[in-house]
Amino acid sequence: MKKVGEAPQEELATGERSTRNRVARSVLDHGPSTVSELAERLGLTQAAVRRHLDALVTDGIVEARERRVYGARTRGRPAKVFALTDCGRDAFDQSYDKLAVDALHWIGEQGGGDEAIAAFARARIAAQAGAYREAVEAAAPEERTRALAKALSADGYAATARSAPDPQQGEQLCQHHCPVAHAAERFPQLCEAETEFFAELLGTHVQRLATIAHGDGVCTTFIPKGAQTAASAPRSVKAARTSQTSKQASTQTSKTSAKKTSPHIHNASANTAGRNPA
Repeated sequence: MKKVGEAPQEELATGERSTRNRVARSVLDHGPSTVSELAERLGLTQAAVRRHLDALVTDGIVEARERRVYGARTRGRPAKVFALTDCGRDAFDQSYDKLAVDALHWIGEQGGGDEAIAAFARARIAAQAGAYREAVEAAAPEERTRALAKALSADGYAATARSAPDPQQGEQLCQHHCPVAHAAERFPQLCEAETEFFAELLGTHVQRLATIAHGDGVCTTFIPKGAQTAASAPRSVKAARTSQTSKQASTQTSKTSAKKTSPHIHNASANTAGRNPA
């Protein structure tokens, strides 16, 4: 297997537009793909795609595997797909993974441990949140997942949005590339902070189904149907609802307190009834 920086991978990293590079780039942008999907996507014959895939497999850039199935399996074997290997991802990565891993190790060893790393992960997401929030809030409710995918793609995540296997249940946000995959493999707090942010941004609980850091071909997040509507309320409305909820809770607490106190008051009155003032 050739190392990162040698001919084929160096060409990938510098953006050479050869057909072979186009095949590898398509796998990066769209996730694990079958021969027929690549042929249709790139306008090539399946024989040509197989030839390029064979070379990419030999170079250690892609590997064949069975397509991961979500939900009920259909009859027959899952389709064979081609996915990027770690070396293949390295050819595209321009992030400094080793530096990131070393920095996170240092943060954890300074006494903060996992909590300090989690705090860093949340702060990192918060620093990037502005563009994502702006894109999502500017989109129509039914287009918010796609708007988030587009914003993520601008940051190198090659993200797409698609219907879940059961469209009535929701959508899937798919990130076909992760610039910090190696760091996330060692520090899952990076993935957890991102998932928390997606939930906060879309106003609903979301579920991570797969991650590149765990060896899956794509990071997949399930977003239940109706999340877009929940997230579409303006912040002022959400704040008003929160305030109203707080007031109702306060009122309920006062009533409960009064009920608990009133028996003692009645008992005190009964005990002093009939007595002459001192």
